Amino acid sequence: MGARGTEPATADATPVVVLTGVNKHFGTLHVLNDINLAVGKGEVVVVLGPSGSGKSTLCRAVNRLETIDSGTIAIDGVPLPEEGKALAHLRADVGMVFQSFNLFAHKTVLDNVTLGPIKVRGLTPPEAEKKATDLLDRVGVADQAGKYPAQLSGGQQQRVAIARALAMDPKLMLFDEPTSALDPEMINEVLDVMVALAGAGMTMIVVTHEMGFARKAADRVVFMAAGQIVEENSPEEFFTHPQTDRAKDFLSKILTH
Repeated sequence: MGARGTEPATADATPVVVLTGVNKHFGTLHVLNDINLAVGKGEVVVVLGPSGSGKSTLCRAVNRLETIDSGTIAIDGVPLPEEGKALAHLRADVGMVFQSFNLFAHKTVLDNVTLGPIKVRGLTPPEAEKKATDLLDRVGVADQAGKYPAQLSGGQQQRVAIARALAMDPKLMLFDEPTSALDPEMINEVLDVMVALAGAGMTMIVVTHEMGFARKAADRVVFMAAGQIVEENSPEEFFTHPQTDRAKDFLSKILTH
């Protein structure tokens, strides 16, 4: 059983993402070392690990923001294209939410969310606006639609960034430490939206330091250290019975604070 009371859908047809033998170097640093990972439809995988373990690089490689040296990454059974229109098309199916909010500063909240559906998905402005309004309502910032990003709190901006990603109807959502730039009181408002997304069946890969989110929303925890997947298990098993010394050491450092 998944942590959310549903069976992880790994048996369901083709996994949404499959990484096979993925390697990546930054100079002499081997940041991704023979990574093999499959994520099923509707599954929420939380990637944990110490700083420098390769978590963010893994996340960014999935939509080719980072190129890889060897191995393959496939989305819905289709290998990631190198570049060009095919890559842009595939990227549109993968929503990404970063540590920094990456909103267009000179556009209103509403315009930030409608831009992709109009330009990439071909929606008419009224269709895109209706969709954007519904999504902004879903993430709790509908009343901010006419404002510019600088007029919003960090937590509100990050929720707009989530709505913007969802507006493209992605097959998969990637979250790269989405709360690490936020003030503590804003973290939960973003995590609550992510928990709701997980509960609604969105396929998600989440790199985070938020252990409470991992326990509540993950179907599976993947623990990385030194560029390798060292351990993967259900949240319950990982947090209560870590199998490796690396994981035990990591958990002892973070769970005692």
